[in-house]
Amino acid sequence: MRGKMDNERTQNPQQWRVRSFVRRTGRITKRQQAAYQRLPDFFGIKPGTERLSLASSFGREAPLTLEIGFGMGESTAAIAERYPEKNYLAIEVHPAGIGNLVALLEEKKLSNVRIIEHDAIEVLENAIPDSTLSAIHIYFPDPWPKKRHRKRRLIKPKTACLFCQKLKLGGYIHVATDWQEYAEEILVIFQNESQLSNTATGFAKRPAWRPQTKFEQKAERADRHSFDIIFERQ
Repeated sequence: MRGKMDNERTQNPQQWRVRSFVRRTGRITKRQQAAYQRLPDFFGIKPGTERLSLASSFGREAPLTLEIGFGMGESTAAIAERYPEKNYLAIEVHPAGIGNLVALLEEKKLSNVRIIEHDAIEVLENAIPDSTLSAIHIYFPDPWPKKRHRKRRLIKPKTACLFCQKLKLGGYIHVATDWQEYAEEILVIFQNESQLSNTATGFAKRPAWRPQTKFEQKAERADRHSFDIIFERQ
């Protein structure tokens, strides 16, 4: 049996890769569910095994920001509304958040956002061409605080290298988290990545254009302060 499992892992390594998320069956409102059903018609991109044609997906050439794990999408919609000249590719796996973002995009009449419902690392590895991203946003990734779960954390030395592979020279990666130990770990990982340069001395100030999320406000009420980390691809 062990030999069979090892052979299966070799043939399909992605099947066995430790994922940074768990698909949970959460509450979804009727509004979110209805909007989620409209995703393929208006905002959805279905990744395959080949590189995406991003200009075709958006219908134009423009600086592209990738957001990994957008939650309920409030920040995504707010930033996209503020910068209509930029394109935003947002990745999430939870239907409630996807539906909420679709509804927000419809309400604000925004056309510069596309959504992918898939594992972000697989999208980066298989669908995003190298040196095409102007920015990567990762806001409040799951900290997986228990020691036995830390292997699930999204940001590791290997993924930092992958981010650099997809960023243009001069592009940036911006992470925000309210988990201090994880923030310190991310800071060290990025500092040790030779292709990245810190834009601040240590942690950065929250940019005025990054709105506070409800999750962040809740964390601050619980006396957990947020940390912003912004590094530039060099």
